[in-house]
Amino acid sequence: MHEVLVKGILSAQNGMNIYRGCTHGCIYCDSRSRCYQILHDFVDIEIKLNAPELLEDALRRKRKKCMIGTGAMTDPYIHLEEKLGNMRKCMELIHSYGFGLAIQTKSARILRDLDLLRKINEKAKCVVQMTLTAFDEALCKIIEPNVSTTKERFEVLKRMRDNGIPTVVWLSPILPFINDNEENIRGILDYCIDAKVRGIICFGIGLTLREGNREYFYKKLDEHFPGLKARYIERYGNAYQINSPNNDRLMNIFKRTCKSHGILCEIDECFNYLHKFEERNEPQQLMLPGLD
Repeated sequence: MHEVLVKGILSAQNGMNIYRGCTHGCIYCDSRSRCYQILHDFVDIEIKLNAPELLEDALRRKRKKCMIGTGAMTDPYIHLEEKLGNMRKCMELIHSYGFGLAIQTKSARILRDLDLLRKINEKAKCVVQMTLTAFDEALCKIIEPNVSTTKERFEVLKRMRDNGIPTVVWLSPILPFINDNEENIRGILDYCIDAKVRGIICFGIGLTLREGNREYFYKKLDEHFPGLKARYIERYGNAYQINSPNNDRLMNIFKRTCKSHGILCEIDECFNYLHKFEERNEPQQLMLPGLD
């Protein structure tokens, strides 16, 4: 790890990443793409040392309350968070200033901060987002090797359900010729139904590959799925969007299942929900007769 001082922490859309790089080791990780200009070794985590101070300053200056998003580029619950606690510091500020939180992770470490998630959700709105890609536990440990398994994430979703904290699942990415099958999709959807998730984000059955993450992905295919790299190159070349040949059939299953269980599944609907700030009503003070 290495520490840096940065000039700002919130994006124009009120998103933040308190770390850069990741140690989860997911073989498909888009954040490895060179376009994001992570110039250090990806597993050498960059710690934004002044992130809490910058966040407090930004929240203090905001005229309107809003949802603060985190986890889009780097999971806030990477291994270092256990001892650093920087995400917790930021969450304490979000709660203190009355903002909402939309947090995305693949780690059961988030349960450490369940008390704060509940407090934020009581005051404003807190949405926990979990990525689910592989229903089969053995496969999950191959494609997402250093993070909580799908079943462990499902247990997190149920804990959130039981504590009244809304959840959204990212059903993405789904890897052609690996987990792009009906059994996998239905298994994940069954988890989502059981956990009563509010919405599921799915951009289609497939993944994206570009310079940086493509090379790492192909290296891992050679390690775990011999011969599959050649199949990818033959079918997709250097395409950015890698669509599964099963896309249409599986997306039909996905949308029918979501709609029959009242789960948001349209992309715009899901993102509108994540971005909509909902301040809880404060108890009204009773007025005594004859008093102004």
